[in-house]
This record gives sequence, structure tokens and C-alpha cells, in this order.
Amino acid sequence: MDSYQAIYDAVRSKISCGDIGEAVESAMRDANISFYADKVSMAYQESAQEQMRPSVLYKPVLSIDGSQWCALYGENLQDGVAGFGDSPNAAMYDFDENFNAKLK
Repeated sequence: MDSYQAIYDAVRSKISCGDIGEAVESAMRDANISFYADKVSMAYQESAQEQMRPSVLYKPVLSIDGSQWCALYGENLQDGVAGFGDSPNAAMYDFDENFNAKLK
């Protein structure tokens, strides 16, 4: 939000010249917009990677198994893929690792 305010203030101060297009371009140059564009690009890539996790794509069922959470994809532990953890998030990350593991 701070960067937005800086851009807004810069554009507002340049508008008095009369050329709004030039004012916006000048404000964007002054605000170093490429830095923010890179941050947005990185955030988008991270979000896209998260959406490709097996636990997101296959949506395993979460349940409590003893003192841990279990994320299970399939009918049972022998035929499916499971992950265990102290929290649902930990179980999902363990599921992701097990999903990508090779059979022994």
C-alpha cells in the first residue's frame, strides 16, 4: 500500500503540467516499478507452484489417526498414498513427499 501512495503522490504532483500520460510514465519511472513487477511475478510463480502440489490436485481425505493427522488418497493405507503429521498442514506436506516417492 505504501508504494501505491508514493505513485499516487508522484502522479498528482506531475499532473499540473497538463500531460497526464507523461505524468503517469514519469511517476512509474520514479517509483521503480520494475522492482514491484518482479515481486508480483515471483508471488505468482510461488502461487502456481503451490497449486501444483499433489495434495492440492488430488485432495486427500484428512482424518485423525491416533495422535496425528492422516492425509489419505485411496481406500486404505495399503493401496493408497498417505501422509502423517502433527497438523493438517504437516500431514499434507508429508503426503506430497510420499506421493512423489518411488516404491521400495
